[in-house]
Amino acid sequence: MSGKTARRLVSRIRAADTTGPDVSERADLLAVEEPLGIRVDGQAITLTMRSPGDDIDLTAGFLFSEGIIASRDDLGEVKICDGTSCGHAGHDGMGNIADVTLTQPGQTELVRRNFMTTGACGVCGKASAAELSVQKIWDLNEDHTVIPAARIASMPDALRDAQRVFASTGGLHAAGAFGPSGELVCVREDVGRHNAVDKVVGWALRSGRLPMRGCVLLVSGRASFELVSKAVLAGFPLLAAVSAPSSLAADLAEQNGLTLVGFVRGRSMNVYTGRHRVLAVDESPVSR
Repeated sequence: MSGKTARRLVSRIRAADTTGPDVSERADLLAVEEPLGIRVDGQAITLTMRSPGDDIDLTAGFLFSEGIIASRDDLGEVKICDGTSCGHAGHDGMGNIADVTLTQPGQTELVRRNFMTTGACGVCGKASAAELSVQKIWDLNEDHTVIPAARIASMPDALRDAQRVFASTGGLHAAGAFGPSGELVCVREDVGRHNAVDKVVGWALRSGRLPMRGCVLLVSGRASFELVSKAVLAGFPLLAAVSAPSSLAADLAEQNGLTLVGFVRGRSMNVYTGRHRVLAVDESPVSR
């Protein structure tokens, strides 16, 4: 497997001022982006562009989010192999393949997605708007979690501190799962927002932690429709983002009982849906 960063020589240019232009050559670190093919019981399902690392979590999370598996009991073996070791015809040797074996072959309906999923798209290839609906697995309205706003406000710093590759490249998104006490229990990075979330969901599924009751899913960018969909499927009661949600994301969150928080910056945040789960400071019990 390739490394997570690649070194490249760049020209660093500072715009001319009274002292003239400043041009220098220097090495820069880039976040690696490579294709990962996913095959289930020998059938090619998709090709996704991702950051190498946590590929088994990514595969498990993707298959769960797409409804190809319903639980970790459906997932047999996942092998990550290259063009020389997979033994599949038609592999050109570029990138890796996640070779998946289901525990009950033929009993799970497979939706073949003949397209390339880029690092920016989580719903590419859907044929109709009806396919964008979320199949509800858990009833989030039964999760009565209440989370102090101050705890949510502290999460972006904790996530950033755990982003090792971002610290050296500045080129990756991150997703983090925070436990009921506010502890960071899982962090995953990727060039794609949806891939980072799939890696977290895959980790939770493989660890037997679904649904993620009482937990918070935090993403480093905006909250789009597909991220809300993945949060709902994984049973998170609250999705927080450091940037804005889309209108469709807010609609989907409201329909499914998900608390959606955006613009988590400093001590402030916007609560778009599920306000009852966010405990403001002035609502805290008075200590005696």
